[in-house]
Amino acid sequence: MLNSSLSSAQKPINWQSVMSEQGQPSPAGFQARVGESAPRWLSPRTSSARQLHPLPLRIMHWINALAIFVMVGSGWRIYNDDVLFGWLHFPDFLVIGKWAQYGLQWHFLGMWIFAVNGLVYVTYGIVTGRFRQKLFPISMREVLTIVGDALRLRLRHEDLTVYNAVQKILYLGVMLVGVLMVITGLCLWKPVQFSELADLFGNFQTIRLIHFLGMSAIVVFVLIHITLALLVPQSLLAMVTGGPTVSDMLAAEPPVAESAAETTH
Repeated sequence: MLNSSLSSAQKPINWQSVMSEQGQPSPAGFQARVGESAPRWLSPRTSSARQLHPLPLRIMHWINALAIFVMVGSGWRIYNDDVLFGWLHFPDFLVIGKWAQYGLQWHFLGMWIFAVNGLVYVTYGIVTGRFRQKLFPISMREVLTIVGDALRLRLRHEDLTVYNAVQKILYLGVMLVGVLMVITGLCLWKPVQFSELADLFGNFQTIRLIHFLGMSAIVVFVLIHITLALLVPQSLLAMVTGGPTVSDMLAAEPPVAESAAETTH
């Protein structure tokens, strides 16, 4: 009877089901006996609760929104003073600055806020792993599905903790455009000091055109962003309040898988 109980107690158990329940990968052939402690990497090192949009992220988001508003409005005032397209002229009620010189002053203010805030935002996204977690991978099939739902006004985003494919593409795209805007803006501001950089784009008017098209892309992004926020209002509310609370489970790296023969000896 005692031997039978000991034999039953020593029966190997497969930890794969336990690991899968906790969302952990399990090396092939890994087993542990009853009475042995679970592998160190199975249990999380830390467990912390945080909001979907932490306070630093929300602050940077709204600072960036203000900076873009200032740069676009003042940029249109600068454009009106030396238009690229004869048929395009922005009405005075849409621009910032009474004259082009005032528009330049506002534009420089917005530029520095945008550049510094953007640098902090990118650093934050990389260091915390937010970009890796939120923006990758991207499924083109999901992109087509989301676009179709949006066009039919049937867009749903019930899980705010996960970005859909369209959001991922838009966020990655606008960040790249933002970098291009800073580079071309520096070339327009100091064409002599940044002459080597400016030569990559061609002449001064070409740089102006690229800068203008980048601004247009950002305006389109903002319009789409606002439209999606109105279609899914809880996403806008989350950027104000922080959104739902989510948990971070940080586990140690699993060991290199051993063969079944080695783990049973």
